[in-house]
Amino acid sequence: MNQVNTNLVESLKSSLKVTDEAICSGRDEVTLVTSAGELSSIMLALRDSPALNFNQLIDVCGVDYADYPSNNQTPYRFAVIYHLLSTNLNHRLRIRVYCEDDEQPAVPSVVDIWPSANWFERETFDLYGIVFDEHPDLRRLLTDYGFVGHPLRKDFPVSGHVEMRYDPVEKRVVYQPVTIEPREIVPRVIREDSYGDV
Repeated sequence: MNQVNTNLVESLKSSLKVTDEAICSGRDEVTLVTSAGELSSIMLALRDSPALNFNQLIDVCGVDYADYPSNNQTPYRFAVIYHLLSTNLNHRLRIRVYCEDDEQPAVPSVVDIWPSANWFERETFDLYGIVFDEHPDLRRLLTDYGFVGHPLRKDFPVSGHVEMRYDPVEKRVVYQPVTIEPREIVPRVIREDSYGDV
């Protein structure tokens, strides 16, 4: 681990009073794992502490660990990942928060701490179905209002549930069950009978 990340880990331990198990470092990246109940207080401390000074939220995204091997270290199916940047101290930090309920995953919203999280949280809700408690406007962002399911979940079918097309008779867009026919996608190689003869 480089010196910048070593200093960051020490600052995290002293400012947030976190244990060694909550901090993962590898590939010159530092990850802090926290619970959903502590997320708001941790995020406020990361932003307001002079020793940390994470003044910019770079990204929020979801993760579905459903197909990971059974020997992995993930206790739950869904997690939310936050990427933070301290422009003054040149530190980067990843925060991982596991959703404790696999059926209805939810974590607190951080829009009141970083307003830029608004659209990121809406995108994560739309694509993974993770609910952000106390979000000011949690609506679908990338899919249609009548869309069924969440397309980045591992159990979502590749072809989807419904398809839409323009119907020239009805003169409107109609929804119908998916009508994709399975097809062979491996190219066939046809060779002459004398191929390979010397």
